[in-house]
Amino acid sequence: MDAAVADSIPPILTIAGSDCSAGAGIQADLKAISALGGYALTALTSVVSETPGKVSLVRLLDADFIADQVRVLFEAFPIRAAKTGMLGGAVQVQSVAQIWKELGGKTPLVVDPVMVATSGGKLLEDDAVQAVKTHLLPQATLITPNMDEAEVLWGAPVTTREEMERCASDLAQTFQTNVLVKGGHLPDDSADDVLCTGDSIIWLEAERTHGVQTHGTGCTYSASIATCLGQGMDLTSAVAEAKEFVSRAIAEHFAWTHHAGIVHALNHLHQTSE
Repeated sequence: MDAAVADSIPPILTIAGSDCSAGAGIQADLKAISALGGYALTALTSVVSETPGKVSLVRLLDADFIADQVRVLFEAFPIRAAKTGMLGGAVQVQSVAQIWKELGGKTPLVVDPVMVATSGGKLLEDDAVQAVKTHLLPQATLITPNMDEAEVLWGAPVTTREEMERCASDLAQTFQTNVLVKGGHLPDDSADDVLCTGDSIIWLEAERTHGVQTHGTGCTYSASIATCLGQGMDLTSAVAEAKEFVSRAIAEHFAWTHHAGIVHALNHLHQTSE
């Protein structure tokens, strides 16, 4: 590969936790970034022993070690965009926020405010929620809460399209950033998301794929958005492209029969439809 080709591949940083089943977290980010044409860099915040449907153990990494990973990567690579995923505790959140304030500059930052795993396992400590709101969200280019996370950030229920829209608008004003509220938990056959960019409200529609019991959709979505931003797309186009990618990853999911039943996983690297 010559230098011109290498220069066209944007380094994309993910700051997130490790998922040993490789369906969510850093591993999902690696696959999504690679599939969409980026070069994935990783700063690990935690190690999680989990599978789809179960979180067994969580171990958080030292805050100074997290910051040092980010620092050495910025020193070595022309990072074009980044995302954060699972951060864990208040000290980890504050460390990431501080190092980003020092080094992030105008680099696009997508913040996925990971709080609870799809299985229900807790991934963000209670005292860290306020740290996320105070120190990290105001630095984001885009925040991508699902409906449950949006409720925590907004302080009111988010159960309908109307509430999603009001929530996105209010959060965008509160944190002076762009907000994508994901509608994967809507109680119907759709999985529509709403994007608030300044005074604009844009709905991204998708049909729900029923019967898929997996995890990592939020990780995949945010990593995909960051990759598209790192390739120079505008925000609306980046979100739309990422929405199509994650929807295909769900629709074309893997399923294996095992002694405990059927286990599902997102399809990042072997998609066939366009």
